[in-house]
Amino acid sequence: MKRQALIPAYIELTKPRILGLVLVTTTLGYYLGGQGIKAWGGFLYLLLGTACVCAGSGALNQYLEREFDARMLRTRNRPIPAGVIAPWHALNFGIFLALFGIGILYVKANILTAFLSLLSAFLYIMIYTPMKRVSWLNTTMGAFAGAMPPLGGWAAATGTLNFSAGILFLILFLWQHPHAYAISWIWKDDYKRAGFQMLSVMCPDGQRLFEQIASFSLMLVAVSLLPAIAGISGGFYSFGAFMIGMALWMIGKKFACTQSMEDARNLLKATVVYLPLLLVFIVMDRIL
Repeated sequence: MKRQALIPAYIELTKPRILGLVLVTTTLGYYLGGQGIKAWGGFLYLLLGTACVCAGSGALNQYLEREFDARMLRTRNRPIPAGVIAPWHALNFGIFLALFGIGILYVKANILTAFLSLLSAFLYIMIYTPMKRVSWLNTTMGAFAGAMPPLGGWAAATGTLNFSAGILFLILFLWQHPHAYAISWIWKDDYKRAGFQMLSVMCPDGQRLFEQIASFSLMLVAVSLLPAIAGISGGFYSFGAFMIGMALWMIGKKFACTQSMEDARNLLKATVVYLPLLLVFIVMDRIL
């Protein structure tokens, strides 16, 4: 295959949309921990190292799930099941990127940041990925891994972690549940075909899934106000966080009432928009 055709395939192997969200939340942690971005060189190294670890983790996830991806309509055209990239090439690519990224974080940031990145990759690859075939609680385990990036950003800026950093972790941890549950409902037939034990597959009537969405969305509203209590943001942020949190909860409530694919997609879109908006409110709160 021509090299020009392989480049987009390798990019897809890194799961660029997840990578983008990880970089946004890493920036959030770095910005709040350092009270702004003062050392741009260190910040850019942080983003580079984090991007490499996240990209490598995405590639290793696709390597481990290649047989299951081949059964799903949503993923059967991914580079490995489609035969564009050989499995062992993806394995080597993922290992190299992950180790290279951890090395950058260790040398250019600090050992705590490197460890948090390693821990996130381990939870995602070795715990969350195989757990998808065992228990619907894989969503919660995946949320632990996905909530690590702001901790890494905070650690890179300060060299330590504290209660305020934990608040960011909680926000990301709670946010991932309505996000993941919306995806699992949209693609529940695909997940069933692949044998993944998602909540939408285990409880096809959706009742427990809708309860989970409502519960985690409401908890997210409450926890998103904690930065103001902890003194790392002010009134502008609090108002904005409350409004977008309640909007997310209302969209989730509407989805629970209609159980339609359209409203599931609306919830998914709302969760994707939520994090960048939260970052905007934090930055604007510092400026105003």
